[in-house]
Amino acid sequence: MDRDKIIKMVVILAAIVIIAGSLSKIMSQNSMSLTEYAKLNDLPLESPSDSTPEPSSDSQPESSSDSDGQNSPSADSSAGSQEESTPAAESQTEASPAPSSQLTGASLNGNTQLEERCTLAEGFYYEPLSDNLRRYMTGISYPAAEEENAAPPEITFEELRYVHILHYDFEGNSTEGELICNEFIAQDLTEIFQELYRNEYQLEKVLLIDEYDGDDTASMEDNNTSCFNYRPVEGSANLSKHAFGLAVDINPLYNPYITYREGSENILPVSAADYADRTVNFPYKIDENDLCYKLFIQHGFTWGGNWNNVKDYQHFQKIPQ
Repeated sequence: MDRDKIIKMVVILAAIVIIAGSLSKIMSQNSMSLTEYAKLNDLPLESPSDSTPEPSSDSQPESSSDSDGQNSPSADSSAGSQEESTPAAESQTEASPAPSSQLTGASLNGNTQLEERCTLAEGFYYEPLSDNLRRYMTGISYPAAEEENAAPPEITFEELRYVHILHYDFEGNSTEGELICNEFIAQDLTEIFQELYRNEYQLEKVLLIDEYDGDDTASMEDNNTSCFNYRPVEGSANLSKHAFGLAVDINPLYNPYITYREGSENILPVSAADYADRTVNFPYKIDENDLCYKLFIQHGFTWGGNWNNVKDYQHFQKIPQ
């Protein structure tokens, strides 16, 4: 190659390098780096790892406070704006709904008698017996037809009513209770137990006698308040008023049934012997100053504690005229 041409190419390359350097210097006079901009505007510097976005607490499906059953305001606002309920959570809620009642009678009746249900207040109502409840009672508190020509019971299912109440137990907790009674006293019982509840009167248990296989003694020993049980009077062939659903026994362990025969005192249940002396003061004792006594008397009931030949301190009954 000609020497003059080589020199000419070198000069041209040198000129290009000089021109490019000059242009770069001119442009840099009117610009600055990110670091310089941050220093001038008092901004925090970030490393490449710091600038990587992280999920915020609002984007997490559950916060630590949610696990305790409490929602923070930020979590509430986030849920309201973003509507982040997951399909898994929804399916779990639908698969395990809370039961409306733990009571046997209430579960068996369900909502089958809604059209005939008479509700006085929330938790206090009475209604006819469903077929499921009738089947459950048959052979326990209500007699089963053992023989084809046997005499039918002296009361029909159509004359009975299921009563649902609320009451305070001996721990002071509000809980459910249920009874079967004659339709004649269903309104009375619902009103009485509602007033007892309003005054926080304590009843240890209020369960169907069927929970005790129809055994009245077992029910009394467990201090269970009950009503209907198709049975005779203790020591007699005559049907009790309980057999017609016209009598109710209240806190029976503390208010026993006492008979006097041949100079001896017989107490039922036997475990209630400590509560036979009514001159002694003790909790849950029914006497004429007791609210329970006053309410039943106001509703036209008679009290077994006022009988002469026997004393049935737990017993209230009302007979149609």
